[in-house]
Order: sequence, then C-alpha cells, then structure tokens
Amino acid sequence: MLRRFKGFGVVLLALSLVLSACSGTSDKEVEASSKTTNETKVVRDQFGEVTIPTHPRNMLVLDSIYAEYLIEMGVTPQMVIFVPEIEPEYRASYFEEHGVQMIEAEQYQYNYEQLLTLSPDMIVSAGVGMEQGVYDELSKIAPTVALDSNSEMQIAMPKLAAVFDKTEESAKVLAEFDGKAKKAQEKIAQAIGNKTVLVLRVEHNRYRFMGPKGGSSSVFFYETLGLNSPEVIKDSTDWFSQFSLEFLSEMNPDYIFLEDRTLKGYDTKESMDNLKESKVWASLNAVKDNHVFPLKTSDFVTGVGPIGSAKLLDYVVEKLVP
Repeated sequence: MLRRFKGFGVVLLALSLVLSACSGTSDKEVEASSKTTNETKVVRDQFGEVTIPTHPRNMLVLDSIYAEYLIEMGVTPQMVIFVPEIEPEYRASYFEEHGVQMIEAEQYQYNYEQLLTLSPDMIVSAGVGMEQGVYDELSKIAPTVALDSNSEMQIAMPKLAAVFDKTEESAKVLAEFDGKAKKAQEKIAQAIGNKTVLVLRVEHNRYRFMGPKGGSSSVFFYETLGLNSPEVIKDSTDWFSQFSLEFLSEMNPDYIFLEDRTLKGYDTKESMDNLKESKVWASLNAVKDNHVFPLKTSDFVTGVGPIGSAKLLDYVVEKLVP
C-alpha cells in the first residue's frame, strides 16, 4: 500500500510540474500576444500624423486597388469597400481567395454608420482628393491613414509599403512588373512604330479624350507602354478633356481604345450611336483600318494594380501587336 501511495505521489508531482510549466508558457504567450496587439506607431499621411496599430487585426481598406497593393506585398486586410459596377472581373475571386471580406457600397459615397458597425481598428485610403471633413468622419470610426497619393501603382505602392514596413517586398513586385512592361513596350514599338493611339471616353452627354500627361491611367498608356498620342493633344495635362466630334478629325489617331463609360444609372447608348453614325467617325484612320478596340472602365481606372496592370498590359499588346 505504501509503495502504491509513494508511486502515486510521484505521478502527481510530475503532473503538477508539467501543468505548472505549461501554465507558465501560456501566460508568457498571452502576455506577448497582448503586447503585440497593443503596439502602436505614428505615421504621416495627407492630413498630418496619425497613430495606428502596428499589427492591425481588423483593417478596412476603402480603395480596392490599395487592397490589391497590400496583398501583393504580403499584408492582407480583413475588409475592403467593393463597388461592383467599377471592379475588374478578376478582383472578387481574388479577394475571396485571400479571405478578404468585401463590403458592397456605392461609388463616391461612404455610409459612416455602416463603417462603424464593422468595428475596424484601422482604415486605409487614398488621400489625394479626399476632403478634410470626410477624413474627420472616418477618423471618428478608427485611426485613418489617408495616404498622400493617388491610385498610381508606382507612387502609391511604395508609400503604402513604408506604412507597413514592406519596402523590400513592394520593390520586388514593382521590379517584376517593370520587367514585363519593358518587354511589352519593345514589342509594341516594333509593331506600330510612331503610330498614334487615342483613349476615347464616351459618356451619356459628352465625349472626352485621355491626356497623355494627365497622370494616373495616362501613365500606364503613354509612359509605361510608351504609346504616342495624336500630335495635337501631346501636351494635354488633363486626365480627360471634353471635345466636340469635329475635333476627332484633327486628332485622327491610328488606333483607338474606346471606353463606354460604366457608372451606376449611366446610359451611354445615344452618345455611342451618335459617335458611330457620324461622318467624322467614319473618316478616321483607326476606324477605316479596323483599329478600334473596346476598353472597360474597370480595367484601366480601378483595375491597374499589380494583377490588373499585367492583365491590361497583355490586352493592349494583343490588340496592337499582330
């Protein structure tokens, strides 16, 4: 009986030591986890300095293209604002694949009450074009980084990387795309030489052309791919400029990428019909040579992240290189 008791005591002592050791480790892990969760840092954005969590656990991104930038550099946000009408086809499945919750919303509008119910611990957005009042409302919901940038990949991605300490990863992604773009540019130059390319936008009550020095998407077409705009607009610094149909004959491009503007509640049918039925349209080199190609708003406005840019690049090469 005594031996049994002694043996049982040894077992109890050993078990107690094991449990004690496990308990100690668990306490340390909880403490470390809590410390990591509560860590903050100060970053600068469009509106000044803002204190953000170092390791956000419920981050909301207001621009889907910014969410794509973050994912590609190794930072996966928990939520993203998603406007179905303007999103490129690949992006919904892309977000699903990475476990990002898509919060459907209307373009150019924020439902602050809806955002509040999401309980984000950090909000990320493009800051260029954002009004102070909007920023203030967002900041009431969660610490908000309104990046001092537009959506242009070469500008926005490095700035986002600096906020999340992912500069090396960002540089790698951009370098890979630059290599692909350089090859595409060489193919296009060899195929069409100095021929001109116009990006033409059809809206419900007007027509606009993309300025080659207008920034944002203009950079993709006229800098990244090295396309030549019609001579008469080569110095245009507006992203899109309104023009009359008669001006088309002065531009007379060799190639046209034709955007049928997509926007909720927007009907461009009459404008498109008037364009294609006009004598000016029929007289254009691009039209006579069957060099007019459709361009989706979503593919070049909101779709030019690392994934979308590569897809659009392939599309342009497909159309311009026989």
